[in-house]
Amino acid sequence: MPDRLSQTFSALSDPTRRAILAQLSKGEANVSDLAKPFLNNMSLPAVTKHLKVLENAGLIIKSREAQCRPCKLNAEAMKDAAEWVDQYRMFWEESFDRLDAYLKTVTSEKKAKGKKHAGKK
Repeated sequence: MPDRLSQTFSALSDPTRRAILAQLSKGEANVSDLAKPFLNNMSLPAVTKHLKVLENAGLIIKSREAQCRPCKLNAEAMKDAAEWVDQYRMFWEESFDRLDAYLKTVTSEKKAKGKKHAGKK
C-alpha cells in the first residue's frame, strides 16, 4: 500500500481532482453539486471515482445525511505534502538568488564594456 504522501501527490496529479478540491475550498458541497461542472465531459460514476481517490488520500471527508452525501475539504491532509514541498523552497530561493547575483555581474560587465567602447570614438 502506498504511503500517505504518495497517495496525496497521486490524487493531486489529476486536474479534475484539483478542480474538485478548488470547489470544496469554498465550502462543503454534495456529490451532485461537485459533479455538475464535469458532467459534459464525464459520467457521474467517473466523478464518483475521482471523489473516492480524494477520499482515500484523506483530502476530502465524505459523510452521509439521509439521501445527501456532503463532502468537505480536509486541508490538514495536505499539510504533509506542503511540508515536503516547502523543504525544497529554500533550495530554489538560494538558486534564484545566485542566478540574480550572476545576472547583475554580467549586466554590470556589459555596461562597463559599453562605456569603454563609447569613450574610444
